[in-house]
Amino acid sequence: MGLRPARTCRTLDKVPWTRYSRKKPSKNYIKAMPHSTVQIFKMGNLTRSYENRFDLVAAEDVQIRDNALESGRQAINKLLEKKIPGAFMLQVRVYPHNVIRENKMILGAGADRLQKGMRHAYGRPSDRAARVHKGQAVFSLFIDAKHKPHADEAFRRARLKMPGKFRVELSRAK
Repeated sequence: MGLRPARTCRTLDKVPWTRYSRKKPSKNYIKAMPHSTVQIFKMGNLTRSYENRFDLVAAEDVQIRDNALESGRQAINKLLEKKIPGAFMLQVRVYPHNVIRENKMILGAGADRLQKGMRHAYGRPSDRAARVHKGQAVFSLFIDAKHKPHADEAFRRARLKMPGKFRVELSRAK
């Protein structure tokens, strides 16, 4: 069947269910934690210092699934590795803690005899997401001032991959 559309889980109006403990499994709300798609949180040249810091900041409250975060990260990294290899550092600033649950429905003939519909519709864990609030940075890009057009294009490509509205903020790197 594949993934449900992002519109089904991008708002923050639902209660977050993130309790997962390895030490005390009896306290878990979630019995089996889905794997996170985002594996790398810092990439590029991590050793040198940079002039500017560009942040991709959320303009509204939104929940971003981990596969959208990963595709945005790959879009930024792919463009910058091609245009300015070794002259940037990218950091993913959010972590997908929230577990998304899905009440899977059976379609087709005879489904009414196999399924209870919305009775006890807690759902099974299917995916993970990061809950991002207005003004919170999703990605930080450290780069020199002469490469600003590449940073703008990289963030434009990343915005296309993620739900919600975002803006780019520029500051001096520390």
